[in-house]
Amino acid sequence: MDNSQALAPLDYIRDPHEIYRKSFATVRREADIDSLPDDMQAVAIRLIHACGMVDLVDDLVFSADAAKAGHEAISRGATVLTDVEMVSHGIIRSRLTKGNKVLCTLNEASVPDLSKDLGTTRSAAAVELWRDHLAGAVVAIGNAPTALFHLLEMIDRTGVRPALVLGFPVGFVGAEESKQALAENPFNLPYIAVAGRRGGSAMAAAAVNALAAGLPEEASA
Repeated sequence: MDNSQALAPLDYIRDPHEIYRKSFATVRREADIDSLPDDMQAVAIRLIHACGMVDLVDDLVFSADAAKAGHEAISRGATVLTDVEMVSHGIIRSRLTKGNKVLCTLNEASVPDLSKDLGTTRSAAAVELWRDHLAGAVVAIGNAPTALFHLLEMIDRTGVRPALVLGFPVGFVGAEESKQALAENPFNLPYIAVAGRRGGSAMAAAAVNALAAGLPEEASA
């Protein structure tokens, strides 16, 4: 091996607790976290940590006591419903101390035909399979605006209510509008969302993790 081509020693933090501690400290320093209610601060920090955008706090929208409702539901063992597997895989199972089920129905065998019958996307059709699990659940939508639209329509038809809806669909078609519909829902439905086009699976999973366990890495560092 030609040592002249060897990589120079790299200087970076290796301790995971120190990485979390410094990351969360940076978010607190650079984002207006103190403007939020106490129970929303851990959620906001997790969301910003997931996307790297400190201005996200300006677009965070939520109903009164939404974080409290989500935390209490998860603490009771509520099912977590996700629109895509990426959200499901981002949820830290060890933080779900009551053995909460995390359910994503997108890849169920019946979904393609159901989407054709309903004339909608597979993501929206998969929401139909949540009917028996929706009452008292925490819903985390991190990809498809049509899933959030369809959820609101299904709640309107059935009257079945989840404990909380985390609305983080992302994109240029329907994302902003679906989150606006969530914020304006007439069902007094607890919700947390990021207004506008931004969102994504990492944010949805981060919100669930914050509701389940706050910021344990920060506390233990």
